[in-house]
Amino acid sequence: MILGQTTRKNFTQNPKNDILSGLTVALALVPEAVAFAFVAGIDPLVGLYGAFMMGIVTALFGGRPGMISGATGAMAVVMVHLIQKGNEVGISLETPIDNLGLQWLFITLLFVGGIQILAGIFKLGKFVRLIPHPVMMGFVNGLAIVIFLSQLGLFPNAVPKDISILKNTLEWFSALFTNASFWKMMGFIGLTMGIMYGLPKLTKKIPAALIAIIVVACITIFGGIEVSTVGSFIAEGGGEGLQGGLPTFQDQIFSLFGTLAGHWDLILSTAIILAAVGLIESLMTLNLIDDMTETRGNGNRECIAQGGANMLNGLFGGMGGCAMIGQSIINVDSGGRGRLSGAVAAVALLCFVLFGAPLIEQIPIAALVGVMFMVVIGTFAWSSFRILRKIPLSDAIVLIAVSAITVWKDLAVAVIAGVIISALVFAWKNATMIRARKRTQPDGARTYEIWGPLFFGSVQNFNSKFDIKNDPDYIEIDFVESRVSDHSALEAIHNLVNKYEAEGKTIKLKHLSEDCKILLRKANPKFEEVIIEAIDDPRYHLAENPEEFTKPLSEYNL
Repeated sequence: MILGQTTRKNFTQNPKNDILSGLTVALALVPEAVAFAFVAGIDPLVGLYGAFMMGIVTALFGGRPGMISGATGAMAVVMVHLIQKGNEVGISLETPIDNLGLQWLFITLLFVGGIQILAGIFKLGKFVRLIPHPVMMGFVNGLAIVIFLSQLGLFPNAVPKDISILKNTLEWFSALFTNASFWKMMGFIGLTMGIMYGLPKLTKKIPAALIAIIVVACITIFGGIEVSTVGSFIAEGGGEGLQGGLPTFQDQIFSLFGTLAGHWDLILSTAIILAAVGLIESLMTLNLIDDMTETRGNGNRECIAQGGANMLNGLFGGMGGCAMIGQSIINVDSGGRGRLSGAVAAVALLCFVLFGAPLIEQIPIAALVGVMFMVVIGTFAWSSFRILRKIPLSDAIVLIAVSAITVWKDLAVAVIAGVIISALVFAWKNATMIRARKRTQPDGARTYEIWGPLFFGSVQNFNSKFDIKNDPDYIEIDFVESRVSDHSALEAIHNLVNKYEAEGKTIKLKHLSEDCKILLRKANPKFEEVIIEAIDDPRYHLAENPEEFTKPLSEYNL
């Protein structure tokens, strides 16, 4: 009963909000999917069908209700080389194959899906929790900049490219101020953003983004104002429109595998990169939406759903993809919190392609750009400017570096780099924390009390604490305030014992953790004689015989 209630709650808590926000997201998905298809060098329909298949599968089976998936730029830029190489091979064959690169992409997506499903099965999604907060803030800031820059390509040229602001300053400004198309687009973007800013102050019952798109579209259509639209954008990119059939490769599958001879390394390496990029971006998006909604998604379930959606794309001719951060934020901000919102977005997108293409092609690009600009403003962590001087220098460097790498390369590379930098900083700080206090016992023996973690980074400092030649004949090393963390630490202890014994001195180790004792004894049985089983080991044991603790308190030797 509880499971059924939870499932219904995840599917929709507010059907009206989920449906309206889903329609809003579907409108925003169209230009994004088309643009990323052009980036990858494939037909816009492949991007649109890919967005539909990614969206419907992850909406129903993913790990984060309300999160939107579709064709993304991060994966599109990885696909370009594979598609170009495939097309070159297709042309060079004795019987040329048109668009072989696209067919190779479908095969690659099968491997991408398999890798992502395995990541979910082996529960690798939990590693997103290891991402430090500075990396998350840098990721969000870099993402906002990337979304902003991606929208600039939708603007008409404000000034002809052959006019230089330095050499022809007056002519440059004259061309700028007389460019009607540019200023019309700026005006409609401003109107869209104004509606999205002001409408929630009056009512939050309807998504402001959807109303803004409808208002701007009505003004341009019924007012007869010529502006750049979804249809004209597709035509300028080389596409023919939103209508068309679903591309597949099932009929040619065996012959296509034959073209891969000598190119499997390209297919598999591209699949691994695509799978990693998709998972990182999806899990980071899941983490971000978790913070926005103060709920918690399931990373491993999301990995499996993403993998299944990409395999479906490979089988039925879609571009594939992963979670879309901008559209996910639009959905959540518009009130879409259940799985219904993502499902409505995906189905509406398919309906647009199949039945509503002529209408959707008339939507002004300016309205969709205005929506994305509001997403940029809401996504950017403006508080990072305020806290930049208050956080440790290393965290500030990580935050800035991740933001810069996100813009320079892509989200996945930025997150990986940020985690590596954070890990190195953490290792360096802990490497300097190792301490040793010497105490000489009344009988002349010497005790070294160790503080701090002993691991690969602190081994050198640990070794420098001991004076092997001048120490007395009996040495104790007390690890009560230390933790032996890895193989490098075990090897350091092993070498230290050997050096003392080579000098003819007796060394004992006390207060080691149980797992460390086990590993040392496995490495060398002689450690059985070196390790002291101290009575005052700081450990707590469960009672083997609970009846011993039923006596009156006065009978215990306290």
